[in-house]
Amino acid sequence: MKTALFAALLVLAAPLAGAGEPGPDALIRQVSADVIAGVRTDPGIRAGDAAKAARLIESTIAPHVDFVRATRIALGPAWRRADASQREELVRQFSAMIVRVYAVALAAYRDDEITVLPLRAQPDDAEVTVRSQVKRPGTAPIAIEYEMERTGADWKVYDVRIEGISLVASYRSAFADEIRNRGVDGLIRTLAQRR
Repeated sequence: MKTALFAALLVLAAPLAGAGEPGPDALIRQVSADVIAGVRTDPGIRAGDAAKAARLIESTIAPHVDFVRATRIALGPAWRRADASQREELVRQFSAMIVRVYAVALAAYRDDEITVLPLRAQPDDAEVTVRSQVKRPGTAPIAIEYEMERTGADWKVYDVRIEGISLVASYRSAFADEIRNRGVDGLIRTLAQRR
């Protein structure tokens, strides 16, 4: 799972396709190469330093994620019950949790091969799915899909599916239980305690 999470975070490191720029799949290939090169040249990240990995993710990847939409998906119907200040805090806490999860995955990277598949989309599509595979010697390829939306001239990732399972939606039942038992503020406190 750490291998899949690492591959999933690679795509998040760059803005995707604006006018005259390469398509999302070409950018993902380039970003993947750039992030892998960064990991290989940073002995701290290679040694498992999750704090260093988190800083790398916060500066390169997080700006290209639609954390509001991701949080809304993770909360499902409970999102509508939260007021504006609760929503803002939920987004802040959820994004911090995602950065921590990806930092652990990044610190665990070990020379996997990442193949970005050709993009099946129309030039005017507002949402696309970018498909990729992660291969590690001796194991079957892992399918990873990035759900992305155009926001102005940029593209943002709002969900990642590994072998068909949405990482964002996978939090929904746990979040629903927490909200049912402790309310929206209880979920916020729980997320904050995981820091």
